[in-house]
Amino acid sequence: MSQSRNLSLDSSIIYRSSQKYFDRLLAKYDLGYGNILILTLINEREGISMNDLANLGNFDKGTITKSIQHLIDKGYVKAIVSLSDKRQKELYLTDEASNLMPEIYIVRQRWWEYLLKDLNDEELAVLQKGLPKIIKNAKDLTLDEKPHDLHFFGIQKLSLLDYPTKMATTLFTGGCNFKCPFCHNRDLVFLDENENEIPLDDIFSFLNERKNILDGVCISGGEPLLQKGLKDFIIQVKKLGLSIKVDTNGSQYEKLKELIDEGLIDYVAMDIKNSKDKYAMTIDVNGFDLSAVEKSVELLKESKVDYEFRTTIVKEFHTLDDMQKIGEWLKGAKRYFLQSYVDSENVIKKGLHAHDKATLEQFRESLTNYIEHVELRGIE
Repeated sequence: MSQSRNLSLDSSIIYRSSQKYFDRLLAKYDLGYGNILILTLINEREGISMNDLANLGNFDKGTITKSIQHLIDKGYVKAIVSLSDKRQKELYLTDEASNLMPEIYIVRQRWWEYLLKDLNDEELAVLQKGLPKIIKNAKDLTLDEKPHDLHFFGIQKLSLLDYPTKMATTLFTGGCNFKCPFCHNRDLVFLDENENEIPLDDIFSFLNERKNILDGVCISGGEPLLQKGLKDFIIQVKKLGLSIKVDTNGSQYEKLKELIDEGLIDYVAMDIKNSKDKYAMTIDVNGFDLSAVEKSVELLKESKVDYEFRTTIVKEFHTLDDMQKIGEWLKGAKRYFLQSYVDSENVIKKGLHAHDKATLEQFRESLTNYIEHVELRGIE
């Protein structure tokens, strides 16, 4: 899978580049990018009201009021009280601004000619067809609509591996507070803006249809415990008679404890990224405070819920010394899996490697002095 585009970054680059272009070419007139659309709209709709101008250009009223006053002060716009409605002012260009408009149109035309110069006819047709729809969606946005607090971006409808001894559906949330270079869910960590979210209604519809076939639901990520609506979702899934497994990095101790204390989780798989002294480096979060992870480890070792610890082993990050330090940390835990790193197109950092099987077996053997049950996972 190729690296996804960042649409916010793309649109910001276009905006900033446009701003620099217009600001430079029109600086001699004390005009900039923000003035061009307003002058153009007034020129093409003489006598337009400030309210209609705000609606047409999707400006907020405060912004348009300041912009118009600036253009009035500069001698480019005049505001005349409407004869039909004394509460409204009609906007017109001054003679000075009218004389500038041909140059402004040429500047604008050359900018778009430059932007579109490498597009073929097919690409231009797609742009011309799609852009009005994007603009309509942007203008139709209502900020009064309350978004929900749980977001899933992936589903594996049937898995026999993700939830031990269970036939399960695995759901993937978006977003994570770690940036582990070896993570194979890059699109979920740096959530792609055109990644398709799965509607919650679709998920519940699927689970209702399969509740007599499935044993449980595995909620993975990303980091699921960052999702504010996770608890309510789990309560609804439990009502279907399904068990819940949560995959977590352990950084959200309070949320994990709440779910365990209320009996809402049946199994927890917690990632141990590395030995304590190498944790921040391994997760690529400078100055990371490990205390919540440490408390999560102790919480699980209390065995109020069934659990496993697991570590993805990467040659560039994990040594025998690291394994022994992890063993001392997790001493007394009942289950620990070492997962061999598998390279893929969707990892965060390319060029990492797995240890050979003999080294992994050496790691496993060193851990048996501390942990009851240690296994290798994903070894061919």
